[in-house]
Amino acid sequence: MNSLLEFTIEAHGGLENWNRFENISAHLKVDGLTWIRKQQPGLISDTFVSVDTQKQFVSFRPALADWKTSFETDHVAALSENGEIIEELSNPRQSFSNHKRETPWTKLQAFYFASYAIWTYINAPFCFANPGFEVTEIEPWEENGETFRRLQVIFPESIASHSRIQTFYIDKTGLIRRHDYNVEISENVASAHYLYDYTEVQGIQFPTKRQVFIRNEDNTALQPEPVLVVVNLSEIILK
Repeated sequence: MNSLLEFTIEAHGGLENWNRFENISAHLKVDGLTWIRKQQPGLISDTFVSVDTQKQFVSFRPALADWKTSFETDHVAALSENGEIIEELSNPRQSFSNHKRETPWTKLQAFYFASYAIWTYINAPFCFANPGFEVTEIEPWEENGETFRRLQVIFPESIASHSRIQTFYIDKTGLIRRHDYNVEISENVASAHYLYDYTEVQGIQFPTKRQVFIRNEDNTALQPEPVLVVVNLSEIILK
């Protein structure tokens, strides 16, 4: 295993501990310009999420809703309480063909984006030890008086995510503090995603606040506005 990845995984709780769990659930509050631009404001502003750690599966249940979602790599659906399909989308990635930044999303397209995103956010960095992920340490980055070591991760084609190549910025304690990617399904928007306020749950470290900004050509973030996505995480349960 790459030495920086090993250091990062240990800082987040260790692979042996992580492998004890098959599911992570949490309460999410999500906001930001992306949801307005894509004409889905408030869609997951208050929701509960369940994320599988062994395969790419995610389910959202919006607060006060009588339905839930089901996401796998090539399929997303809205389901009734008893599991009957209300609406579904197969091969969802193909539905974003020729999308621009301003192109609106359907509800299921928005849940596809949210699902693959939160799967990556919850499972990183542990999933990078899985077969198919290619991990390399690249040159460090200085920002706000700190020096971050960086992991470049190439995702396998079998995993739905923002882009195949993503970069993770690791602080001196081993925690991920920034995550860069291009959102392929939205005209490759270059994003700089910051992680804050870590908390420990059953020995695993989770950031409880995330903010995503536009990434400039010089690799800096366009801050403080616009904030593309805000994710606040609470009530984390590992099973």
